[in-house]
Amino acid sequence: MTKNEDKFDGMLLAMAQQHEGGVQDLLDTIFSFLARKTDFYTGGGDGAAKKLVIDIFKKHEGTGITKAETESAERAEKNKKHLEKIEKKRKEEEIAQKMETDNRIVELSDEEAVKLQEELDNKKAEGVASSSSIAAESKIKTEIADEEEDENEKGKLKPNSGNGADLTNYRWTQTLQEIEVRVPLKVKFTVKPRDVVVNISKKHLTCGLKGNTPIIDGDLPHEVKLEESTWVIEDGKTLLINLEKVNKMQWWAHIVTSDPEISTKKVCPEPSKLSDLDGETRGLVEKMMYDQRQKELGLPTSDEQKKQDVIKKFMEQHPEMDFSKCKFN
Repeated sequence: MTKNEDKFDGMLLAMAQQHEGGVQDLLDTIFSFLARKTDFYTGGGDGAAKKLVIDIFKKHEGTGITKAETESAERAEKNKKHLEKIEKKRKEEEIAQKMETDNRIVELSDEEAVKLQEELDNKKAEGVASSSSIAAESKIKTEIADEEEDENEKGKLKPNSGNGADLTNYRWTQTLQEIEVRVPLKVKFTVKPRDVVVNISKKHLTCGLKGNTPIIDGDLPHEVKLEESTWVIEDGKTLLINLEKVNKMQWWAHIVTSDPEISTKKVCPEPSKLSDLDGETRGLVEKMMYDQRQKELGLPTSDEQKKQDVIKKFMEQHPEMDFSKCKFN
């Protein structure tokens, strides 16, 4: 591109938008202007105007073709990567299902059951004296927190099996890394990429059938990585969009801000996906999942358990002290 070659783009785009017939009407306007307001057709002698037009056409023809070929190659590469992701995800789900089947609960014998119950009773008896008051207080705090949480969660949707939502016009699922959006196109013909419009920006998504009102058109609640976000047509009937999250420690409540929110507190990450996280992130997620289960059972969280262990250890080290009137917070 030569210097200042694009300085008239704004003006030309404004002109193009006013020509409903597209490029044909725009060129008609330009050549009409040259005929009426200049000596373009006569100033250079016979055939000069036509030769000039052809020379300039050939000059830019190569640029246009190269650009189209580059964009087509980039789109093909993105589609390939996206299909590979889909296949990888499918295989992971198959492995997870197999593991779940293989890890069936084994029924205990009567002797094993009695032994296990004795071990549980002994552990329970050991901890009752030192932790009963703390556990009771913890349970009350948990119930109060749950009531407050319920107030904040009113009106929010329960996540679907993929930690997303099943809406009227599309379905979406998510992991900590990415979002997958499935948009049924509801047409009787086999849809090709040229039949749809998909525009993905860092914080906006528009998609739908070309020439129709967009099915999704709104601001994203969080940023996505453009270079890793792709889309494909699946089975000629469904638009499949993959959005790569920038923040991989955050669950999304919705795809576009105008849609209903899901309760992110009820999201259940797949255990098979934890192995994809780095050590620190995996530790945090596992701790969150453990604490959530403890709260649901009315039991102390990991932090509360640590505090109880410290208190218990101190009491064991100082048997001469009377802790009966102490209140531990």
